[in-house]
Amino acid sequence: MRSSSEQFFKSSPLVVIAAALLLLMITGAVLGPVFSPWDGEAMDFEALEAPPSFSHWFGTDLVGRDLFVRTMQGARVSFLVAFIAVTVSLAIGIPWGAAAGLAGGRVDQLMMRIVDGLYCLPGILIVILLVVLFGRNPYLLFAALGAISWLTIARIVRGQTLRLRNAPFIEAARAMGLSTPYILRKHVIPNVIGPVIVYTTLAIPAVILAESFISFLGLGIAEPQTSWGVLVSDGTAAMESSPWLLVFPALCLGITVWSFNTLGDRLRDHLDRREHIN
Repeated sequence: MRSSSEQFFKSSPLVVIAAALLLLMITGAVLGPVFSPWDGEAMDFEALEAPPSFSHWFGTDLVGRDLFVRTMQGARVSFLVAFIAVTVSLAIGIPWGAAAGLAGGRVDQLMMRIVDGLYCLPGILIVILLVVLFGRNPYLLFAALGAISWLTIARIVRGQTLRLRNAPFIEAARAMGLSTPYILRKHVIPNVIGPVIVYTTLAIPAVILAESFISFLGLGIAEPQTSWGVLVSDGTAAMESSPWLLVFPALCLGITVWSFNTLGDRLRDHLDRREHIN
């Protein structure tokens, strides 16, 4: 009998394509600058704003910096922002949603009303306000994006926990006198991992787009660091004279977002089919 992972990757050619493209982007982000003869800040004064060539694979920017290296360095920053922000989101949202669903009653209502209240706040505007007040600190950006992203996962986990709270194994754990934190850690959270994984694959591209939007506005990552949002912003300003400055970063951003969204959608469908079969 085929394993679940084999069934997932054989369920659609798009899954394999998305996984391969995502692996290519991550590999490029990690190893791309290593294999390039250029440094991200090195300026080639003989190739200012030069088109793609054997020497500069993606061309150069306005001051002669290699665009391939800067695009891969931007990928590192964008991926780092996404993974840290999503980790913060999961660290807050999973315990909150699980505790609310298991407690039920007034505690559940109070905790979810807090979530509903926070949903009314404009998340991106809050991040922009924090950046304006405290400066363009990347770590603040990581924390802020994570802090506004946990509300959805809290609702998802709470809904899954409500389905589990009266299950026989939960009732047996309560009858044995096990503590609520122990039940959450050992019985509830392991049984909601599937939807959490799906959420993660869909949340990462959302955070990457949010960071790119903030950086596009000039309020995110600052020089000498770069990100896809910064590169797209710079490329937009020069798109008529040097379209490659926009095309390559935007293409990498689009491929990554599409790959994550495709994997998330297919994984959700795969888990739904397994649930119906079981």
